[in-house]
Formats: sequence, structure tokens, C-alpha cells
Amino acid sequence: MDAAADRRTLLDARLVAPDASEPGLYVEFRGERRALLFDLGDLHDVRPAALLRVSHAFVTHTHMDHFAGFDALLQVVLGRHERLVLYGGPGFVDQVEHKLRAYTWNVVHRYETPLVIEAVEVGVDGAGRRAAFSSLRRFEREGDAPFAPAGDVLHDEPTFRVRARFVDHDIPCLAYALEEKAALRVRREQLEALGLTTGAWLRDLKHAVLHGAPGDTPIRLEWRDRAGAHAQTRAVQALRSLVLEEVPGRRIGYVTDLRGTEADRAQLAALLQGVDLLFIESVFLDADRGHAERKNHLTARRAGAIARHVGAKEVVPFHFSPRYQGREQALVDELRAAWAGE
Repeated sequence: MDAAADRRTLLDARLVAPDASEPGLYVEFRGERRALLFDLGDLHDVRPAALLRVSHAFVTHTHMDHFAGFDALLQVVLGRHERLVLYGGPGFVDQVEHKLRAYTWNVVHRYETPLVIEAVEVGVDGAGRRAAFSSLRRFEREGDAPFAPAGDVLHDEPTFRVRARFVDHDIPCLAYALEEKAALRVRREQLEALGLTTGAWLRDLKHAVLHGAPGDTPIRLEWRDRAGAHAQTRAVQALRSLVLEEVPGRRIGYVTDLRGTEADRAQLAALLQGVDLLFIESVFLDADRGHAERKNHLTARRAGAIARHVGAKEVVPFHFSPRYQGREQALVDELRAAWAGE
């Protein structure tokens, strides 16, 4: 990701496995103590402090390498986190319930910080359901209700949305798009001209603007320079045009475990056309495409072709097969060649 793009986005996305061997994406919100997870596989490379920031997790499907990490996440947030929201495909609510029923919860209702887990499942026909599990009631299932997404939008907040569509892994598997609605760039030269320096007030101003606060909302400015400490209060509207520039938000795609059929390509084009950053599985080399087809996975060449087809501006391969240990660069090179149209 180039420096200019990095400055204008609230989202910091990185694979959970530094060597790209395992599925999973961790997305942190800059300046906030919050993060999202895409897939719940092997989380041992994610620090507990980082897991405590997770508010929502979006699961592609419930094969072990994409869902076994639910237990690790639960172990960290239990007693420390008040709410965790999980999204998944058909049967997901039942699967979360089975996970929770596998443990004995005879004291969890006494924890000082109660935890509510909300599980949301998406059906292949677009309809779904949701249910809640509270530690106060020993994670008994409750509150079953229908879930009806707005088109392919599963989750929507003032600053971002998450969209999803199904691809074919011989089972329905969700591909995700994380879309930042708007991003705010600080006019640093204007800050200097006004005699201001950066500080927590900038975070408050950005939050107010992105959440549609009234123009007369007061922002408390506190900063320090060579002359000492300073403080003043100004309205959002007065500060917004002076120190902030609104730019288009970034779009991040997360795609894994699919055959790469024409139907898959059509779904991904509708979901990810022109995506800024695409994380896509590249499990096998094209020389082993027969094995990839038996496993319902992409080759690096096919992944690169999909990235080119959707017009991805940047692409990051992951989920490499262990058979290429020590030869991972061959997978990267093959993907990038296909992405470039070579």
C-alpha cells in the first residue's frame, strides 16, 4: 500500500498469518480501539490485546481452518468484552450454538463483565436469521429473529459497510467487501498556518464529521507547542473546511476457498469491481491445477486472473498450500503475472 493511500484511510488491513500460509484478515481502525476479523482460523499470531479490539467477525465458511479460532477469540474476550457479533453462511447460528454448548458454563454468569454473542447467518437466497447468546444466561440461545440484508450489504455503519456474495467451494462460501464510506485527510499545511498541531481533538473532529454531527457541535482543541499548552473551543463546521479534506474511502476485498468458475467470477465482479486492495487465496501453482480442482481451490494463476477481471488496484495472495513451503515466491510471481495480463 503506497504512502499516499495509507494517509487517507481509516483502515489498516493485514493477514493474521505473517507468512500468508493461513486464512484470516485483521482490519484495525486507525485512531480507535476497534478491529474486525475476516475468518476465525489460526489466531496464534494475533496478540490478545489486538483480539480484544474485535467487535465483529465475518466468517467465509466453517471448515476448521476458518472457524476453529472461535475458541481462542472467545477465551480472550470472555469476561473482558461486552459484545461480539459474528456473521456466517447457512447453518451458522446452529454452529455457534453447538460451539458454546461444548463447554460447561456453571460460573460464567457471575463474571463482572457480561458478554453477549450475536450470531447472524446469511442464506443463499438472501434471507437469514440471527440469535443471541448471553453469558448471564450461560449462553443459552435466545432472541431468534429473521435477518434480511439490504441486497448484499450485511453490516452498515456511518463510516463503513460490509458486503458479501456467495462463491462455490462445493459448499456456499462467502466472499467479502469492506467499504469505507468516506475518508478524511488532514490539511497539514493549513494546520501550520493556523498555528495548530495534531492531537486527540483531530480524532474527535473526524469522528464528528463522519458520523454527521451538527455543524455547531463544539470541539475542544488542546495542543502544545514551544510556547506552551493551549486550549480553545470551535464548532465542527468552522474546523471542517479549514483542516480536513474529504476523499473517497478505500475498498478491501477478502476472497478465499472457491473453485473460480464463471459464476464465481460474475459474483466477484459484482462485489469487488475496482477494489483498492484484494486479498485472495492462491493455494496451488497452476502446474498442480488438477489437485486444485479436486480440492475446490484456486491456483495462483486463476487468482491473478480474477484480480485482473475485477480490476483490483493491488492484490495480496495468501492461504498457500504447505507443499510449497520455501517456494512461496513462486505462488506470488504466478499470481502477479496473471494479474498483469502476462
